[in-house]
Amino acid sequence: MSVNLKNTLGISKPVPQTRVVVAMSGGVDSSVVAAMLKQEGYDVIGITLQLYDHGFALKEKGTCCAGADIHDARQIAAFLDIPHYVLDYETLFKQQVMDDFADSYLAGHTPIPCVKCNQTVKFKDLLSMAKELGADCLATGHYVQRQVIGGHTYLRCGVDAQKDQSYFLFATTQEQLDYLRFPLGSMTKVETRKLALKYELSVTDKPDSQDICFVPNGRYGDVVRRLRPGAITPGIIRHLDGRILGEHQGVIDYTIGQRRGLRIGGRKDEAEDNSPLYVVEIDAEAHEVIVGPQSALACQKIYLDEVNWLFPNMINDQVQSRGGKDVFVKLRNTASTSPAKLFFDNGRKAHLVLEKPEYGIATGQAGVVYDGKDATIMLGGGWIISAPTSSV
Repeated sequence: MSVNLKNTLGISKPVPQTRVVVAMSGGVDSSVVAAMLKQEGYDVIGITLQLYDHGFALKEKGTCCAGADIHDARQIAAFLDIPHYVLDYETLFKQQVMDDFADSYLAGHTPIPCVKCNQTVKFKDLLSMAKELGADCLATGHYVQRQVIGGHTYLRCGVDAQKDQSYFLFATTQEQLDYLRFPLGSMTKVETRKLALKYELSVTDKPDSQDICFVPNGRYGDVVRRLRPGAITPGIIRHLDGRILGEHQGVIDYTIGQRRGLRIGGRKDEAEDNSPLYVVEIDAEAHEVIVGPQSALACQKIYLDEVNWLFPNMINDQVQSRGGKDVFVKLRNTASTSPAKLFFDNGRKAHLVLEKPEYGIATGQAGVVYDGKDATIMLGGGWIISAPTSSV
C-alpha cells in the first residue's frame, strides 16, 4: 500500500500519524472533508454536535431536532470506517447562542447566531475536545481559505464567491486559526458535489441548509416567543413624521430595512407620497417600530465593538494621521464588499466611513473588514453597535 508522503494540512508529521477531528454536520460539505482526508491516509475522527431541538425551539410536537442530520453523519462515518462521536452540547448551545439570539431580538437588534456558534461552541468547546482526543487539527467544511505566510496565519475568501463564509469567521482568533483547517476553501460547491459522487456518499444530493439551524422555517419570532414567553410586548408602528400607522405584536418580528409584512394599510391622504415604506428604526424600550422612505435608511458611518483583528500590526498611529486605513467592508453576508475608511477607536472599538452610503444596516450584524488592496484577504471585524441613518 502506497503512503501519501505530502501532508496537505501543513503539519510536520507523516500523514498516517496525523490525527484530524472533522466536525461532521451530516451535510455534503463536512462529509466530503472526512472522505477526502480518510482517502489521503489521515487518522480521521468524526464528531457531530447535538445542539438544538426543533420541538423545544418551535414548540411543535414531532419535530425532532437535528436527528436526521446526526443519522446521516453516523452513516457517512460508518461508510468511511472512521470513529464517530455525537456530543450533547444542547445546554451550551442554548446558553451561548440561542439565549443571545432571543435577547438580541428583544433589544431590537438583528443577531447572527452562526458567528456566535463559531466563537463559542465550535471553535472553543469542540476545538478543546479535539485536542483532548489528541488531534493535530480540527477540520471543517467552511468555504474559506487558510494561508500561512511568514509564520502568520490568515484567512482568504473561498474561491467560490457564492459560498464564501469568511464573513462568519471574523471573530476567529490567531490561536484558533493555527489549529483549524478548511479543506474546501479552494474548491467550488460544484466540485465538492462531484467529489461526493466520486466517494459514493449517500448525501451527495442533499440540499444545502438555507436557514439558521434552529429556525428551519425562517420564523425567528416563533423561536423568540418560545425562549422568552411573556417577554413580547405589542406596540405601535409610527411614521417618521409622527403619524401612527398601525400596531404590531412585538418588535421581534421586524428588522431594519424590512419592507414586506409591515401590516400597515395605505395612507389616507392621496396627495402624499405613496412610495414603499421601510423599517428605519426599532425602539425596543418604547415598543415602537418606526417606518419611512428608503432614503431614510442611508447610512455612511458604522460603529463597531468587540473588534477582532487577525493581523497584530493593524492598529498604529500612522494610520490615524493618514486619515484612516483604506479597506473593503461587508455589512451583511449576502452583500458585496464596499470601499471604506477604517478608524481605530479606544479599546476594541472602531468605526468605518463608507465611500458611498448603504441602506438597511442593522445593529447586531457584523462589519467584516477586508484588505484595501486585496479584497480576498480578511483583516477581521466587529459587531455593529450603531449605524446612524439620515432619519436620525
